[in-house]
Order: sequence, then structure tokens, then C-alpha cells
Amino acid sequence: MKLERDLITMTAQRFINRYFVAAIAALLLFAVMVSPLPAAAQGVFSPVAKVNDRVVTQYELEQRTRFMQLLRAPGGREEALTALINERLQEDAAAKMGIQATEETIQQGMEEFASRANLTAEQFVKLLAQGGVDKETFRDFVRAGLVWREVVRTRFTSRIQVSESEIDRAMALASTAKGGLRVLLNEIILPAPPGQTAQAQRRAEQIRRITSLAAFSSAARKYSASASRRVGGRLPWMPLSNLPPQIRGQILALSPGQVSAPISIPNGIVLFQLRAIEETGSPEPQNVSVEFAKYLIAGGKSEAARKEAARIKGRVDTCDDLYGINKGQPEERLQLETKKMSELPKEVAIELAKLDPGEISTQLTSADGKTLELLMLCARIPEAIEDVSRDDIRQRLANQALESYANGYLAQLRADATIEVIGQ
Repeated sequence: MKLERDLITMTAQRFINRYFVAAIAALLLFAVMVSPLPAAAQGVFSPVAKVNDRVVTQYELEQRTRFMQLLRAPGGREEALTALINERLQEDAAAKMGIQATEETIQQGMEEFASRANLTAEQFVKLLAQGGVDKETFRDFVRAGLVWREVVRTRFTSRIQVSESEIDRAMALASTAKGGLRVLLNEIILPAPPGQTAQAQRRAEQIRRITSLAAFSSAARKYSASASRRVGGRLPWMPLSNLPPQIRGQILALSPGQVSAPISIPNGIVLFQLRAIEETGSPEPQNVSVEFAKYLIAGGKSEAARKEAARIKGRVDTCDDLYGINKGQPEERLQLETKKMSELPKEVAIELAKLDPGEISTQLTSADGKTLELLMLCARIPEAIEDVSRDDIRQRLANQALESYANGYLAQLRADATIEVIGQ
């Protein structure tokens, strides 16, 4: 079944598609330049996190971080730890359902991963070893993705029903000849730091039941961490194409006054309420790439960091101006990227969706809140719309629904788990 075959996009293969092809050249070039991790380091197997009755060790975290660095994946150590914690929960869920990955299946998964760079698994493992990453780290990554795929397939495939009207709506959206759509939204961003996830999930479910614009705005003023809280979460009109595809589909399914399902982001939960939707007179592409800049400011959301961000905002009009701001600073403080909306982390995609070219957001932080991320939208780049059949649309909608179920179930597992991060 094609749906079952496509499930891998939510796990290891989705990771590959986002980062692997662009990163493999860098891996081939730089792996030999990266010194391996020490073979024996004091405390290397000490726990850095406890997930129910299981642990994540310092060694596993260092290995996963190095693995992600070699693939040029974003997030660094923080993202690596989150991934390992999630995998513990996913593996526990698989164990309770009696789901295991056979050695043959794991080997096939490793071969599939490596084949994206026209390599065998053996060749890829050798490259990883030159960068200080053990074969078992690669194997564990693939195995976790495989068992989670099977968990999701077993639990949720039977629930997915894509109606003809949903296909009609999606095909209408894909056609630029009929004009684009724009939406008027309210937003709430609930803080959900480690240890407070369950509480945030309960509050999100309460907010989701709101049907009044006034009640949602009141909740935004009370609970939201977004800058829009001052105006009750209200956002200006935006083209629907500004939003990433997975969120776009959720918004299209709403009627005015309804609230979206909770959208999990690092240390937070996002909810949107639809206020209005209308057709525009000009075509809007469905597929959009964004060129954006990220400038890192030490201090997180401290007063000093906010003042620095305000100073920069007052001095720049375009992304190119940031090069002057970064003159004399470490090059890694300024990052300019061009990516498809579907490739961006949800929290970045949501912030960029609110911006016009030349505008700046200072909503996000990284490195456990120690770094403020100044995001500036440089440009939106429309892409050609490919011809798609009703079966293609049905498959895409089914996969989006399946991913939504998987994300919700993982959020539930996190909320129900006892998670302790040690020494962070």
C-alpha cells in the first residue's frame, strides 16, 4: 500500500530528504578533518536524561550531536537530546505493542539511507567513522525510525478517511488560475518548557474548544508568549501560501471561530483561530521557498539582548545590511538560507509566515533559551506548480493526516512521561 510505504517520510527518510543530499558533499569533504570522540572519557556513560525508567547517556548525546553535525542538520546538542528523548518514548510505545525491527529490516533501512548519496551502508558507515560517529549510532537512529513508523501505521492508518470534498478543496487551492486565498488568524503560543509540557497540553485542549473570538483573544492576552498577545493574538491578513503545507491544511479545514489542533514546537504549543478567509484577485502559488537570515544574539530574552535586537532592527532595511552588522564578529552568528516552507522547522516557518520582506522577528530562542534568534525575511520565491492527480492529492492529504496523528501521539507520550534532564 502506497500510504504504508510513504510513512517513512515522518521518520528517518524525512530527515534524509531535508538535510542529507545537501550535506553529503560536506561529509565527504570534511569528515576526515573532524577528530574522533575520545575512546574513553571520564563520565562518558553517565546519564544526561531520564525518560521514565530509561536513560540517555552522555556518550549517546555526543554521538547523536556529532552525527547531526556531519549531516549539517540544524539544532545541535539541544535538538539531539530532544530527538533521543523522543526515541525513548517511541521505543517504549513500540515495545508495549510488541513491535520490533528485525536485523534484516534495519539493514535495509541503513542501505536506503546511504543510497540517497549513491553509497552502500558499509561505505556510509566508514565515512561516519572518519567523523567520529560509531556504526551503532547510525543503526540506532534507523531502528528507532522504523519501529515508530510501524507504531503509527498500526494505530492510525485505519482512521484516515480523505473525502472527495477535501480533495476538491485541495485541488482548488493548488490552482493559481482561480486566484489565491488569504486568511485572517488569531494565534496563541503557549510556553511548554521541560517539566511543564503536560500542563501546557491540558491548557491547549481547553483553548481548542473555544468558539468565540472574544474568548480566544482573552486567552491570548492571559497565556500567550507571542508578541501578538498585546492585541489579543490578532494577526493581519496573510496569504495562505505563507504558511507551511502541514499547517495550511489545518487552517483550510476550519470554519470562522474554530481553533486548530495544537501544533507542537520546541518548548511551546501553537494554536490558530480562523477569523476569516477570502479569495484574492491575484494568483498565489501553493509552493513557496523563503530566503531568510538568522542572526544570533547572546543572552536569550534578557534586557541586554532585546536592546541589541532593537538596535539592529533600527539599522537594517534588507538582509544584506546584516553583513555590516556582523563585521568583525564570528561568521557563524549570521546565517542566510533559502529553503522550501515544508523543509523549515515549524516554529521558524510560523514566524516567517507573519513577515513581509525586510521585516524582523525576535520571538525565537535557541541553546536552552541562552541565544536570541533574530529572523529577517529576505524574499519569498514562488515555485512552479506541478500537475497532480486526485490520487496524488488523496495521498498527500492522507500522509498529512497521518503525520498529524503521529505528532499528537508523541506529544501525548511526552505529557504522560516522567522526563528529567540532568545537568542542563
